[in-house]
Amino acid sequence: MQIFIFTDHYLPGYKAGGPIRTLTNMVDRLGDEFRFKIVTADRDSGDEKPYPDVTVDGWNRVGKAEVFYMSPKRRSLQDFSRLLCSSEYDILYLNSFFSPHSTIKLLLLKKFQGTPDKPLIVAPRGEFSPGALGLKTLKKRVYLLLAKALGLYRGIVWQASSRYEEADIRRCFGNHVLVVVAPNLPTLVQKTKDQLLQCEKTAGRLKIVFLSRITRKKNLDGALKILKSLNGKVQFNIYGPLVDMNYWAKCRKIISTLPENIKCRYQGVVEHDRVSSVLAEHNLFFLPTLGENFGHVILEALVAGCPVLLSDQTPWHDLEKKGVGWDLPLNRQNMFWEALQRCIDMENAEYIKWSGRAREYGRQVLENDEVIEQNRRLFYKVVQM
Repeated sequence: MQIFIFTDHYLPGYKAGGPIRTLTNMVDRLGDEFRFKIVTADRDSGDEKPYPDVTVDGWNRVGKAEVFYMSPKRRSLQDFSRLLCSSEYDILYLNSFFSPHSTIKLLLLKKFQGTPDKPLIVAPRGEFSPGALGLKTLKKRVYLLLAKALGLYRGIVWQASSRYEEADIRRCFGNHVLVVVAPNLPTLVQKTKDQLLQCEKTAGRLKIVFLSRITRKKNLDGALKILKSLNGKVQFNIYGPLVDMNYWAKCRKIISTLPENIKCRYQGVVEHDRVSSVLAEHNLFFLPTLGENFGHVILEALVAGCPVLLSDQTPWHDLEKKGVGWDLPLNRQNMFWEALQRCIDMENAEYIKWSGRAREYGRQVLENDEVIEQNRRLFYKVVQM
């Protein structure tokens, strides 16, 4: 079975974060059973130059997938139409909802130019979460109204990564739409992750890591504001591409007001093969995000033995009961403060237990074969409709 995927960014890119990891993991896990063909940009998110070692505007073999790296001049409706009509595939898969190039153009072609009549899956990747919809609200609402009026999404199959995302999709498009829950596939287990050194914890001190794209959705400014009144010595390290420079300027202003006991540094972008080791160097991963449909870096933190402090706007719940972290409501900043202060005060003996439970829980998620089966069923169900 051939799956034809359109996505804004793919390997060797990494700056777009989770959507790249989601597709990479899908190809790695299912690429022996399904044939994946991927159309994507010829450069990483925010870059001005194309990848140096790929054939641009042509097909490349990348792992278990065939990838077409499209230059900006080849991203017209006509170019997309030619690709669709000249390719053999069983399912068309769009890895976004709001992407102008990788989703909207394809839907317009399907609606008005009569492209091949193939089953269509749209994976919104958390774009319907309340936090995500709260950003650029007017533009998103206008597009939603137009898309519904034109019937662009009529007859498609929605992929939800969790029951929570299914509820988000139905809230926007109604209970009559067809939604299949197929969680994001985690990265294949790597034995090297077992060899990561345990980060020691000293009572009264805490090393915190924020590793994500620097955008409003990730809520870095919210994290910084919570740090202000903590007691003890805190090192807060920020990693990730500076996607929104105006937002980063706002965050830098908050950083300049932090007290002497809170040291904050921006450490740049981390390539994916270094993420685990960076996370393992810290005592806590902090991401009070406005919305995630999965959060690959959350799982990577757990596998690295780094407990997590999250908002409740992710699929990761009941973390305190599991003894691996916290998932807290965004409107209860006092609860975030209490969790952070508890971590600062924690002795190493107690921290070792939290770290060990986090690593074990992360491994259990990685090795859950049911998630693979749910993704397989998604494709077989759609092609049989």
